Amino acid sequence: MNAKKASESRIINTAQVLSCDLNNYNTLFGGVLMKKLDDAATLSARRHSRVKECVTASTDHIDFLCPIHQTDSVCVESFVTYTGKTSMEIFCKVIAEDIINGDRRIAATAFLTFVALDENKRPVEVPSIIPETEEEKFLYDTGKERAEMRKLRRKKSKELAEYLSVKKPWDE
Repeated sequence: MNAKKASESRIINTAQVLSCDLNNYNTLFGGVLMKKLDDAATLSARRHSRVKECVTASTDHIDFLCPIHQTDSVCVESFVTYTGKTSMEIFCKVIAEDIINGDRRIAATAFLTFVALDENKRPVEVPSIIPETEEEKFLYDTGKERAEMRKLRRKKSKELAEYLSVKKPWDE
């Protein structure tokens, strides 16, 4: 399978912040931003793998670095940074821009992992990545370490799940 440039999977989505997207502090709801991240990352994963369906396998921590206000535009940029056999790590960065004065700032970052599926909902092999820019190269070079941390975290989550109850509290 031929490798693809990271830039081939790049998705850029810019939107205004609407009043219905604001929390009681008049900043963008975290959940609204999380949906924007998942939407962009899904498209990056599908663009890279060229399959009909990709599913979110994990969302690493989302770091909210500064608030996004109603006077800002919010730009979500996503692209594939690292791949396994069937999984893709997608990096998302959020750039808030004050529309009045033009100041731009990194408002949030996140890594999401997706798996490409065939028509039978089975994982399929995905192309590897060719990083070109300094940003892409840095993210690619540090991708293996993040993938190993995800595997360990998933193992720990499965261990934790063995101790969790699925009983309804009122039935105990």
